[in-house]
Amino acid sequence: MVENERRFRDIRAYRVGWLLTIFDFLFAFPLLWIWQIRTTKGVKLDYLDDRKQIEADIKHGAFFMTNHRDIVMDAAWLSKLLRCRYFIRPFIGIGNNLFAYKWIEVLVRFNRCFVVKRGAGAHAQLKNSQLLSAYIRLLREQGKSIWLAQREGRAKDSNDLTQASVLHMLTLGNDEGTKGESFLENVKALNICPVSISYEYDPCDYLKAAEMQLKRDNPRWRKRPKDDVKSMHTGIRGYKGHVVYRLTPSINHELDALLTQHPEVREMPLHDQMEKVCAIIDNHIHRGYELFERGTEFDAYIESRLALIDIPNKDEAFLRERLYEMYRNPEINYHKAINERV
Repeated sequence: MVENERRFRDIRAYRVGWLLTIFDFLFAFPLLWIWQIRTTKGVKLDYLDDRKQIEADIKHGAFFMTNHRDIVMDAAWLSKLLRCRYFIRPFIGIGNNLFAYKWIEVLVRFNRCFVVKRGAGAHAQLKNSQLLSAYIRLLREQGKSIWLAQREGRAKDSNDLTQASVLHMLTLGNDEGTKGESFLENVKALNICPVSISYEYDPCDYLKAAEMQLKRDNPRWRKRPKDDVKSMHTGIRGYKGHVVYRLTPSINHELDALLTQHPEVREMPLHDQMEKVCAIIDNHIHRGYELFERGTEFDAYIESRLALIDIPNKDEAFLRERLYEMYRNPEINYHKAINERV
C-alpha cells in the first residue's frame, strides 16, 4: 500500500476515509441540493433496458464512462445519485488543465478525484498515461468504481463520440495491453458501464459557441485558465432545466457476444478493435439520451444565448447555427442508434 501511494503520489485521490463521508453530508450534498433547486427542474437517475441487469453489473464496482456536458456538475451529480441510491462513491478523473489555482487541486483530490495530466510532450504524456492506467487498474482490482468522460474535454457541438485514445490509455498499465486479445480482456476487466447525461439546457452553450468561432478564426487559439474557471462558474450556477442521468448495462455482455459470434475479432489490428469498442459505448450513450420537447419559444431562447456572446468579429449566423447544432446532435445520434438496434 505504501509503495503504491508513493508511485501514484502525484495523481492519486487523497485518502481521507470517514472524513469524506462527513464532508459529503455536511457540505457537498447540501450544496448540490441547493444548486439542484436553484438551477434545475429536477435531477433524475434512470435506466436503459433492464434495470436489474444494470444493478447486477455495478454491484461490485464499475467504470462509469459518460458523455461530457459540464466540467463540474456531470461528475458531481452522478456521484451524489450513486451514493444515495447504491452507496457507490466513484473515484473521479479530472484534468490538471482545470487547476487554475492550487486550492482547486487540493479540494478535488480531497473529494476522491484523481489527476489526469495533460499538456506534456509526447514522451512525458506516454509515461503519464501509463501511470494513470496503472492507477485506474489498481482501483478496479480493489473493486472501486470510477468516473471518466468518454473523451478529453467536452464535445462543444454535443456530438458525443468516444475517443479511441481514451480506451488505449486505459490498457497501457498492463504490459500486454497493446497485444491483440489482451486489449479486449483488459477492457472487460474495467467493467465499463456507459452513462448518458442529458441537460434540457446547457448553461455553457453560448461559451462553447464562442470558443468554436474563436477556434475557427484562429486555429492556434487556446483557452486560458480563467476561461475554464468561467465555464465552471457558469456551469454550476446556470439554469439547466431537466437533467437526466441514464445508466446502461456493462458493455461486457456485447463484447462476450461479439467474441463468440466473431472470434476473428481477436486477430484484428488494435485500432480496429478499439473502434468496435467505441461503437458499442457510443450506442449505449446515444440510446440513453433523454429527448426534450422544443417548442416555438426555443428560437427565442437561442437568440437570448446569442446575445450573451461578446467576441471580436462576432459572426451571428455561424454562432446561431452552432447553438442549434448543440441541441440537434443528440436527437440525430439517438435516432441513428435506435435504428441500428432494430
